[in-house]
Amino acid sequence: MTDDTDTYLSAQPNIVSGASPSQNGHHSELRLPNKADASAIHRLIEQCPPLDLNSIYTYLLLSEHFRQTCVLAEGPQGPDGFISAYIPPGKPDVLFVWQVAVHERARGRSLGRRMLLDLLARLQLSHIRYIETTVGPENAASRGMFAGLARHLHADVSESALFDSHLFGDACHDDERLIRIGPLRLPPPDI
Repeated sequence: MTDDTDTYLSAQPNIVSGASPSQNGHHSELRLPNKADASAIHRLIEQCPPLDLNSIYTYLLLSEHFRQTCVLAEGPQGPDGFISAYIPPGKPDVLFVWQVAVHERARGRSLGRRMLLDLLARLQLSHIRYIETTVGPENAASRGMFAGLARHLHADVSESALFDSHLFGDACHDDERLIRIGPLRLPPPDI
């Protein structure tokens, strides 16, 4: 879709329900981000270490140019989660997941996995066969989420070097290892 609505076509409507309840009845509506969300997304990322905080302009671009490959989880108190992703040039069957952010108040209810499955359910992404992402060696939460997603999708996982710490200059950044999940056999099983 190329309009300004927050809806999208789903290739597999039974993958996610569109809302993610917690034990206390809290729900997050999963939707496309829009440019009006950029400032709130920036604040969310700021509250989710160890994620790198990018400029608000970055989140404006993601919400405007890459909204079909991003997902926002909107809760009663604002954004509960956000995923930024894109299809890398020359890799039309790969979805590269840049950042997965889940606010502390929404953790423990598989919101990260639900957002990823929501992306894979989009008709515009039905051709995706691999998920790639980078994860630092110490980021156990992200590693666990992606390993769980691979198990859920019955997909293989491989890991290789991508960005060594010295490439980040003086930023004192950990290595970023490439994690590749796939090939995906969509549609995946129900949650």
